[in-house]
Amino acid sequence: MDNKYIRNFAIIAHIDHGKSTLAYRIMELTETVSKRNSQAQLLDDMTVEKDHDVTVKAKTVQNYFISNDGSKYEYNLIDTPGHVDFNYEVSKSLAACEGAILLVDATQGVQAQTVANYRIAKKNNLKIIPVINKIDIASADIESTQSQLNHLDKSFNTNNTYLISAKSGEGVAELLEAIKTDIPAPQGSNNKPLKALIFDSIYDSYQGIIAYVRLIDGHLQKDQDLLLMQSNKSFKSKNIGIFDPNMDDKDNLNAGEVGFIVTGLKDPKAIRVGDTVTSKQSPTKKTVSGYSLAHQMVFAGIFPKNDDYSVLKDAILKLSLNDTSFTFVEENSDALGMGYRCGFLGAFHLQIIRERLKDEFGLDVLTTAPNVHYQVHLKNGSWINVDNPIQFPDFGLIQEVKEPFMKGEITVPNDNLNDVLKLINEHKGQLIDLGNNEDLITINIKIPLSEIIYNFFSELKSVSHGYANLNVTFLDFEVSDIVKVEVDMNYSPVDALSFIVHRSDISEMTQNLVHKLKYVVPRELYPIPVQAIVEGKSVARVDVPPLRKNVAVNGENRSTSKKAALLRRQSLNKRRSAKNQIKLPQNVFNAILEL
Repeated sequence: MDNKYIRNFAIIAHIDHGKSTLAYRIMELTETVSKRNSQAQLLDDMTVEKDHDVTVKAKTVQNYFISNDGSKYEYNLIDTPGHVDFNYEVSKSLAACEGAILLVDATQGVQAQTVANYRIAKKNNLKIIPVINKIDIASADIESTQSQLNHLDKSFNTNNTYLISAKSGEGVAELLEAIKTDIPAPQGSNNKPLKALIFDSIYDSYQGIIAYVRLIDGHLQKDQDLLLMQSNKSFKSKNIGIFDPNMDDKDNLNAGEVGFIVTGLKDPKAIRVGDTVTSKQSPTKKTVSGYSLAHQMVFAGIFPKNDDYSVLKDAILKLSLNDTSFTFVEENSDALGMGYRCGFLGAFHLQIIRERLKDEFGLDVLTTAPNVHYQVHLKNGSWINVDNPIQFPDFGLIQEVKEPFMKGEITVPNDNLNDVLKLINEHKGQLIDLGNNEDLITINIKIPLSEIIYNFFSELKSVSHGYANLNVTFLDFEVSDIVKVEVDMNYSPVDALSFIVHRSDISEMTQNLVHKLKYVVPRELYPIPVQAIVEGKSVARVDVPPLRKNVAVNGENRSTSKKAALLRRQSLNKRRSAKNQIKLPQNVFNAILEL
């Protein structure tokens, strides 16, 4: 198809504003799917997406739209995530588009992720179509939502904002015409050398790596000799095609189109998202300008429960191909054996990865407490990056520690302002300024990243009764009073339980921790002392009770010789047990997560 009849666009929005529902409605009206198929989450096919009712991975689907003038257009739609942890998926999707539908819920108005996604789209120089959704709901406030959109961008007015109900289909036909009119056609040429951007990929056990591509220039054919420009690796296209929404084989793809290439490559590290595919015989001279790489903000250890390290390694490699926004390096723990230290976009991203390992690979894993990235400056003038508590230097070597601070933008109804300000103060946040946007207050704060990776977002939702929203961006590293807490069991350190905290939180956190561990650490034949150690000193201790009472304190009336014999056997059991590793279940690590 001539690329003047092609439109590549994404749907971007805050979570639960109706992206997936609108995507389905577009597919239904263009007859890509049957009206009898009422599965509104058709593009959210992953188990974790259905479980959490949230889009995690961007999806793409090709639709054919017949306009009012009878012309046939190819609409390549990419559905994107809305959760704050998956901004990277949004940026990947928008790199393959010329336009975006900015979808806003009429009952909630402009929210934090609405603003964040709008900024990503503007940065990519995309044509943005403002759309107000859920206009058929009784609580919809169209006038206020329109005013908020105009406040976001002065060009968004009543003349170019579309009012729809994705659920009923009202107004969606007019929106389809607007996509043709407002979003520009791709500018590539079929006569130029092949140039295609890899914006995603998956691993298939039989076919190897399948690359999702957007053709910028040129012509792509099946069985064509291709070259990856950044890695300088060549391969033959085993198969090519489009998504409708399932994979549909084609003989060729042209400039401007979106589709897939079955590469046949089996090494998960062979293809990198953002690379440029070109013809091996007549390569293009310039690579595609891609998008910024993901920045991991939260780090945690992942270990196999049943010593299945080889299985975990294979799963991590294949999962990283489908989700390039998390990183991993091998890690060896004295308590847990071989595993990986992984970097995530946020705590929810960590949860999703853990669930995908279970759902897609059948792997039960142990995850250690998440922490952030620190800069530790030493007394000898050097400094090191630390994203693992095990790497934290001895306190006698440290000059100062810097931690990442974030700029947070919180939107909240005026009635909840005081409760939100109190929450910010409890989490070491500093108020920058306040602003008004209609009936919402915008609170700009500076806050340590370590304070928001656990439960800050859920606490914010709780104190605001679900109405507050948070958007964060990285500010800088600043000096903080940070220490490492080591956990000893039976007078031996358990490296996997170490964590890093602010000094002011030591007393409360360690006392809570050891008392939680008392009830989750597996019992032995003798009492197990559990201690929290900070800078060489025990700051909290508790004894895990034995499976049965100690003979020396059980109050039974025995002869001295019998007591001595029992004590000798008990001491022998203690020495033997001390040589064995204590198997730690996940709820031991959860005790740290719940502090």
